[in-house]
Amino acid sequence: MMKNTPTLSLRVPEPSGRPGDAPDFSHLQFDPAGAVSRPEVSTAPYDMRDHAFRLIRVLDDEGKAVGPWDPKLDPEVMRRGLKAMILTRAFDDRMHRAHRQGKTSFYMKCTGEEAIAVAQGMILSREDMGFPTYRQQGLLIARGYPLATMMNQIYSNAEDPIKGRQLPIMYSAKDYGFFTISGNLGTQVPQAVGWAMASAYKGDDKIAISWIGDGATAEGDFHNALTFAAVYRAPVILNVVNNQWAISSFMGIAGGLETTFAAKAIGYGLPALRVDGNDFLAVWAATQWAEERARTNQGATVIELFTYRGAPHSTSDDPSRYRPGDEHEKWPLGDPIERLKQHLIALGEWSDEQQEAAEKDAVEQVRAAGKESEAIGTLGQSRPSVKTMFEEVYATEDWRLVEQRREVGV
Repeated sequence: MMKNTPTLSLRVPEPSGRPGDAPDFSHLQFDPAGAVSRPEVSTAPYDMRDHAFRLIRVLDDEGKAVGPWDPKLDPEVMRRGLKAMILTRAFDDRMHRAHRQGKTSFYMKCTGEEAIAVAQGMILSREDMGFPTYRQQGLLIARGYPLATMMNQIYSNAEDPIKGRQLPIMYSAKDYGFFTISGNLGTQVPQAVGWAMASAYKGDDKIAISWIGDGATAEGDFHNALTFAAVYRAPVILNVVNNQWAISSFMGIAGGLETTFAAKAIGYGLPALRVDGNDFLAVWAATQWAEERARTNQGATVIELFTYRGAPHSTSDDPSRYRPGDEHEKWPLGDPIERLKQHLIALGEWSDEQQEAAEKDAVEQVRAAGKESEAIGTLGQSRPSVKTMFEEVYATEDWRLVEQRREVGV
């Protein structure tokens, strides 16, 4: 050991609160709503580096839309967005209860994150391809995908559109611009970049969009994808959903205390936006900016959506073991549904009575879909035909499959 040097120590990041502690968000510094400038879409990434460290916000504490990022949406568009978020939450609640009732083996809620998938799903076309992770069910719901079909996939019943080949909630719906979800974290980002590169190579007009959690940014796939996106100016939007927690580790384990996740784009020469993910209008505006950039051959944009995972990571998780129990209620950026509701009421375009009616209608829609799906069967009550496991794998069946099919009798 060298003389006069301290003993080395390993630093392990720790969150600001653990079970039993009072939630503490004093370390978070946010720009006031409307304070962050809106650069021209053609701005060079080097000249807008500060947008990776600030926070784009549109809705202020009184529910007013302020500043240069206000997308000035028609009230009817905002009402559709609000209803889609309400429906997404109602769907989540019923499916979570279905798991507790033994009707499915697994479920994942997106409580507190509804504005992200709903706003982005409304902006982009179904012909653009979304490469989601497992908390973007709002993308399908905002686009009118049948709720009963989603439930069939969750229950793995005889009408499961994926024929029992995927874990519950890992949907696949090409006609709705929803690429098959993968349980391997990070894979969707290089896939999105590759799809976007192919679209550009063909001279098409479709773009791609992907979502990844804060924890999965530590995967090599994420960094490989950023390299290709930058080098080939792929027409793609790369979202990092920073919801503060992976399954049991907080965002600091993935490097969230050293810098922002948006800042990871800077080293690759990509533009970055950091956005209040609980602000429907801010998500809309930032996505619109990135969409225009992609469609005009100016390349990819990385968007960090700053939000909070209110529910457990999944039905296999117990967040009370690693974070303060009421941390979600104290999240300083509020709830996306309540914030958009407040904004519409302030405009005179919504009311508490309409909110109550919308919530009741959402519950009824989900209940009706549940009856339709459960009539087909829940987990173990019905299942896709056994013969489907031999199909859609090879263009021409291998002799082993022929033999296995004969043994099974199908």
